[in-house]
Amino acid sequence: MVGLRGIVRQVLGVDPAGDGTGEGAGGGEPRVVLFVDGPNVLRDEFDVDLDEVRDTARDRGRVTVARLYLDERAPGGLVQAAEARGFEVVVTSGDVDVRLAIDATEAVCSGTVDLVAVASRDTDFKPVLEAAGRRGLRTLAIAPGEYGRSDALANAADEAVVLE
Repeated sequence: MVGLRGIVRQVLGVDPAGDGTGEGAGGGEPRVVLFVDGPNVLRDEFDVDLDEVRDTARDRGRVTVARLYLDERAPGGLVQAAEARGFEVVVTSGDVDVRLAIDATEAVCSGTVDLVAVASRDTDFKPVLEAAGRRGLRTLAIAPGEYGRSDALANAADEAVVLE
């Protein structure tokens, strides 16, 4: 059964497969982009496994972008471990949130994405998920744990997952 969002996608022509599934052009697997807010997710109190974050996105389609954003204080071992797990690591001397939001917004506007996943507990990314939804993209909010769950971020997404 196709829901209201699926019907809107078909009418507006933003569902390339035309079946409300959000599948990629040509009916293939949905194209997923994953953006991880390192300073808000990779904290001792959450004990997050980057493999679990990536697998959560991978369960929804083909991950075409998997980026981990860190500030300049991030230990080199973390950068190496993330790269070994297939993440592109973006280290910024400025505000991690701004860089992530800009990159995610660019992905939303690119026309090459079906699902936008953001791993964070920060409500700053709510506008990114809302913009993706307005463009007919599926959205996923990944929380680093029940304590790290943002209701605003979860409510803005089509789907919200809390990592154990």
